[in-house]
Amino acid sequence: MTLDMPDIEIYRHADRFVTERGDITTRHSFSYGVHYDPDRIGFGAVRAINTERLAPGAGYAAHRHSDVEILTWVLDGALLHSDTAGGVGLIRPGTMQRLSAGAGVEHTEVNASSEDSLVFVQMMLTSHHEEAPEYEQREIPAAAGELVSTVTVHAAAELFVVRLEAGQSVTVPAAPRSLVHVTRGEVRLRDTGLFAGDEVRLTGAGPYDLSAAATSSGVGGEALVWQLET
Repeated sequence: MTLDMPDIEIYRHADRFVTERGDITTRHSFSYGVHYDPDRIGFGAVRAINTERLAPGAGYAAHRHSDVEILTWVLDGALLHSDTAGGVGLIRPGTMQRLSAGAGVEHTEVNASSEDSLVFVQMMLTSHHEEAPEYEQREIPAAAGELVSTVTVHAAAELFVVRLEAGQSVTVPAAPRSLVHVTRGEVRLRDTGLFAGDEVRLTGAGPYDLSAAATSSGVGGEALVWQLET
């Protein structure tokens, strides 16, 4: 679906690919595994944006990655990570995790709770890093109404978090490509409402504003924003 300008595309939560694996449900923004669409291979350096929902105690056994940046943002619950390069972490909401796979690494990802579900967004990018794997997790300040930088990646890209209270707005600078993935509430681009799991991709766009409607309920929104050089 496109707006009135050809450089803006809106993708809705309901249109994402879905994979069911017993206690794990994944929604994919791009072609992934058995899901293939030649028009949804990637966007700039971004190759995957997956929303994962894991039942209590569920998880992914050790699996290998190389030549990829993996970033994880937990929405609900706690994710327990461990990898063969020595990276170990318990990731909760408000923490951005980065694993630069480099020459190759295996990692496991498990819901740390035996009682509560885990929901997280995991993003993958083509990486320039060819050396030993790197692991990082960083607390991201909860600064409402600001474009907050997160972690540095080995790619032609920069990732921000935007948290908006009702009535607030923030200006995203111009970039060759920009991608907005809404994680909570409602975020508006011009007159279009974007809700959790919705995404907008902009090519050759100048500065644009993201906003949260001023409502009596006081509900705002949160989004992950990628600024991509190519």
